[in-house]
Amino acid sequence: MEIEEKHNPNSHERLRPRDTPESWSELSHDLVISVFKRLSFANFRRAKSEKDRLYRTQDLGLEFAKSFCMETYGSWLLMCNRMHNLYIVNLFTHERIDLPPVEAQHGVTKMERTLDDDVFRITSHNGKEYKGIRLRSPVLWIDEKTREYVVSWELRGLCVVYSRKGDASWNQIPETSSCCDMVYRDSKLYFLSLFGQFRIFDFSGEFPQQTFQCGVIVERFRLGIQLRQRSNSLSIVATKLVVTVTGEVLKVEKLWRPRSETWSFRVFKVYSSGFLKKHDRIYSLGDESMLLDQGITVLANDTDGFIKNSVYFSVSHGKDVHDIFLFNLETQKTELLHKFDCSSVQFPRARWFLPSFRLT
Repeated sequence: MEIEEKHNPNSHERLRPRDTPESWSELSHDLVISVFKRLSFANFRRAKSEKDRLYRTQDLGLEFAKSFCMETYGSWLLMCNRMHNLYIVNLFTHERIDLPPVEAQHGVTKMERTLDDDVFRITSHNGKEYKGIRLRSPVLWIDEKTREYVVSWELRGLCVVYSRKGDASWNQIPETSSCCDMVYRDSKLYFLSLFGQFRIFDFSGEFPQQTFQCGVIVERFRLGIQLRQRSNSLSIVATKLVVTVTGEVLKVEKLWRPRSETWSFRVFKVYSSGFLKKHDRIYSLGDESMLLDQGITVLANDTDGFIKNSVYFSVSHGKDVHDIFLFNLETQKTELLHKFDCSSVQFPRARWFLPSFRLT
């Protein structure tokens, strides 16, 4: 009789709250990962969890707590600690991959760590010296099965550097100074400089090879000044590269109208299947949605979480407040999706986190 009561489908004893985890954060990592692998790119965004879709990770150690996130890819985070040591960590399995020291540079630009240990001296190819390090435009890609990875960033406006699995140093890519934006997708690094040089580097071989180059119009902008101006004319506050599902490369201009405090976007085709586009402006993304901060588009379904023909983007207000918006290209309307308090040093701005990273 006791056994029958335990298996009685009408028994409410089986559903006692104390027997059920209060949060999906309390589930085992293997179970969480198994669920994520079955979620599509958009379904993950719709997943119901705790309040505000919050997932509380288990303790990742003291160093993680003192590091900040530079970029994300799937379940992986590119982290930088206060000593400017870089590493990749899987948020769920806690697997960690240490990257080469930032001062281990292979190329004409030299870097050394001073006795202060967190101050760097950089010497460019022409002998000019700089103090301090700036890691801009970080890029992260990792294969979930083989753990092959590519990490890239811009070194103080002088050049782009990268490291792959097995590298003991950061390899400098020539003629990549003054980076405006970079995107890595399908073994290709797409690079745009502030002076309008657009280049494509193929990473499928032992060494990256430049396969395409052209000029692209990039209007210079000063974000702080333009956000404070009270004129009602549109001002460009950012220029980004975006790679679509089909491999087309878009130049996206992010615009701000100060007096009415409204956002807008202009989208141009730059490159498609080996051909330079004459900066053709496009007014629709069709059935795709754009994740501006990730530099990609995804297939969208209005009933599946992402709104098609829309741009998802983030905006920082002061030091700690970061908003995520949706801009509909058809209606030209902006909708606030979420407001984040990013007072923690670990996330200097709101970031997309998509553990399954399936694009369909």
